[in-house]
Amino acid sequence: MTSTPVIERRSIDYIPPAERHGRVYSQFTLWLGANLQITAIVTGALAVVLGGDVFWSLIGLLLGQLIGGTVMALHAAQGPRLGLPQMISSRVQFGVYGAAIPMLLVCLMYLGFTATGTVLSGQAIGQLLGVSDSLGILIFAGVIVLATLAGYRVIHWIGRVASVLGIIAFVYLFSRILMLADIGQLLDNRHFRWASFLLAVSLAASWQIAFGPYVADYSRYLPRSTSALKTFFAAGLGSVIGAQASMVLGVFAAAIAGSQFSGHEVAYIVGLGGAGGTAALLYFAIAFGKVTISTLNSYGSFMCIATIISGFRGSVQISRGQRLLFVLGIVGAATLVALLGQHAFLTAFKSFILFLLTFFVPWSAVNLVDYYFITRERYDIPALADPNGRYGRWNWPGIGVYSLGVLIQMPFIDTKLYTGPMVAHLGGVDVSWLIGLVVPSLLYYWIARGKARQAPAELIEPPAH
Repeated sequence: MTSTPVIERRSIDYIPPAERHGRVYSQFTLWLGANLQITAIVTGALAVVLGGDVFWSLIGLLLGQLIGGTVMALHAAQGPRLGLPQMISSRVQFGVYGAAIPMLLVCLMYLGFTATGTVLSGQAIGQLLGVSDSLGILIFAGVIVLATLAGYRVIHWIGRVASVLGIIAFVYLFSRILMLADIGQLLDNRHFRWASFLLAVSLAASWQIAFGPYVADYSRYLPRSTSALKTFFAAGLGSVIGAQASMVLGVFAAAIAGSQFSGHEVAYIVGLGGAGGTAALLYFAIAFGKVTISTLNSYGSFMCIATIISGFRGSVQISRGQRLLFVLGIVGAATLVALLGQHAFLTAFKSFILFLLTFFVPWSAVNLVDYYFITRERYDIPALADPNGRYGRWNWPGIGVYSLGVLIQMPFIDTKLYTGPMVAHLGGVDVSWLIGLVVPSLLYYWIARGKARQAPAELIEPPAH
């Protein structure tokens, strides 16, 4: 077996068979570690902070994990087959230039998630080292730059370590909650409301679906013979189990804390575990857990920006110097947002993750329907870099369905940023993401089904160098 370098040398280009490596279990540990972290805890806590009870919040979150996790895992299964980052494959549905439209929005998503994660990590590092939260944010940003530059293999190694640390920390915190609170009493306090229940579903579904634009980036090095079903279950179960465990902890923590939770999320979670040396270890576990997902966000951001630029200049080669500049720009922008917004974190974060669904559910719908039902994995990979090739500059049917998928959700959205006119008629229930998943899926299949005849007979790989 050919040894693979620790520092990744490829970026958005195709991974040839000779460079494929790894085992499918690494997908499970990566996504488990990426989800056993403080931002997921806070996301689960929102279900209670915003009015839900413990019992129905837990059920709603689990339902959302399963729906969103299925979408996420279907994207993951594309990686070994195509050997490509997720978003560059969107050129099949949107055109070589047109794919820049959803990718620009994906870049904003990465920026937001990196910034919000950096806020919480800054709190943990500040407490651990006895420095200000702002200095903690800057220290964390430096770590993320180094990990992102190292790339694929280092990211997977961090994921394995984070999954072990996360399991230990979470088991300990759950045991402390069992000692400090009457779980049976919390679960018995049930007052079902559709609005609160569907908010919990939406929080978890949006969390999982937001991984869709980059999950294949971390499975694309697996050997092409890797089972798509095994990849689906490894990535999906790792993400669903990790996120649900985190969100369950968040639900119980918020129910116990009451008004003490908002604004002191990290300190309250660590306070459940104790003080002194135990608290220091928990702060370290929280900060290290955020390294995984923040590196994924920064790495995905780099891949996305590189893909946008490469589409217009007709090349997929990115030099190491360009990679450094991209990563510094991405992490720098996220750090600036984190420093400016650290004191209004919780409210802004809830609005941000829910509004994300508006833009990424229809993208997932178009991409998955095309891959699994229209082209059926038969991509012309060299044509993805050619604006004059098979996929053209702009694929207007794909762009049109995506745009309609965004617009059709507007009357049903309920966030601080915007509330649609249908929300009041539905009793305050936000069903926009469900509409944004179903309608574009059906419409794209109806419009694009004739395109199946134009797909190549089988996957066309680039010529070997």
